[in-house]
Amino acid sequence: MSGLLWQKPGVKVDARIQDFLAGEDVILDREFIRFDITASRAHAQGLQRIGILSADELAGIERELSTLDAAIVSGEFVLDARFEDMHSAIEAWLTDKLGDAGKRIHTGRSRNDQVLVATRLWLKDRLSRLHAICVETATVALDRAEIERALPLPGYTHLQRAMVSSCGLWWAAWAEGFIDNAQRARDTLALIDANPLGSAAGYGINLPLDRDHTTAALGFGRMQLAATYAQLSRGKFELAAVEALGSATLDLRRLAWDLSLFTAAEFGFVKLPAEYTTGSSIMPNKRNPDVVELMRAVHASVAGARIELEQLLSLPSGYHRDLQYTKGAIFHAFGRGLTALELLPDLLRNLEWVPERMRAALEPSMYATDLAVELARDGLPFREAYVQAADPARWAQRDPEASIAERVSPGASGQLRLEVLRERLAAP
Repeated sequence: MSGLLWQKPGVKVDARIQDFLAGEDVILDREFIRFDITASRAHAQGLQRIGILSADELAGIERELSTLDAAIVSGEFVLDARFEDMHSAIEAWLTDKLGDAGKRIHTGRSRNDQVLVATRLWLKDRLSRLHAICVETATVALDRAEIERALPLPGYTHLQRAMVSSCGLWWAAWAEGFIDNAQRARDTLALIDANPLGSAAGYGINLPLDRDHTTAALGFGRMQLAATYAQLSRGKFELAAVEALGSATLDLRRLAWDLSLFTAAEFGFVKLPAEYTTGSSIMPNKRNPDVVELMRAVHASVAGARIELEQLLSLPSGYHRDLQYTKGAIFHAFGRGLTALELLPDLLRNLEWVPERMRAALEPSMYATDLAVELARDGLPFREAYVQAADPARWAQRDPEASIAERVSPGASGQLRLEVLRERLAAP
């Protein structure tokens, strides 16, 4: 490991203690280091604007930061145990290449606001991806709802056959859910779109840092003003981002459950694309919906990260080393969550319904509610209509397409109002 940034003369560093302090940081920081480089470039520009760096020194720093970034992308540079973390690696690179100019880069900042701005930029990137995935998923669902609006599908409550429904309504439900998820991702992005760089260790610094410049240069919507709140927001903003992700993975879990049931031989309503299934190691006859099952499982990782973040925040104001663990929580949550969600749109585009199996599952009892409402519409008090419609002798097989078309309450199978959902999806 290179010399520690905080090392004091005469103090011995115990390797075991240092390993515990570093934890997974070096490995995790491989995910965040390019964002730290971006923030370091903006910070250097700000230092030049207040006279801490000369124009030549700034040019050298910007050049070397670009060189380091390219080396990371190519694999020429790998963040490893030579360094305590990404911050020390960047400073070591600049100092090695530029001497005193590299030693000046940390003027006016702390590793506290340095990690805050790097993870904040990373979270903005991930929330933008989440928003895009949710929009794509909702678009696919709306397109299929339009095409398959009248295709009969059994509706279930308590996993028991309940009423005749439609594929159009099934798709519309997921479309509206992912429109909500997209909006939540966008709203959360707006919440966390605040620049913490320049708050230093949480108490500001005795330099006139050009925080307006770094805010604009890094593409933040606003400056996170109170220096102490910048520290208080660490973990809080991560928690908000993970909760937005969890809104989408929760819907993913329920959708995956539907597909798990619908693809089972006992239902047989859906055929999955072959590439979304795997074979058994022992049973030659098996094709297993493993992708769907892992999609169903991924919310557990996101929910676990949310709990970890929430528990970490049992702290007073100011920085505490406990907050180091927030990086692992968001890395694992978004790593698994986005990977699963990114597979969803193509799965939904390419799954196939089996109409004959769906129609065969429609039985006379599933029209009983229609009958009760018809009797009430004709003037019979609903409770009396309910009793008469509960008599199996009055049940009869009906035309499912007619039942779907007659379900005209707004949002029902015969009145989907998909144009309203499209308007919401297209809204800025």
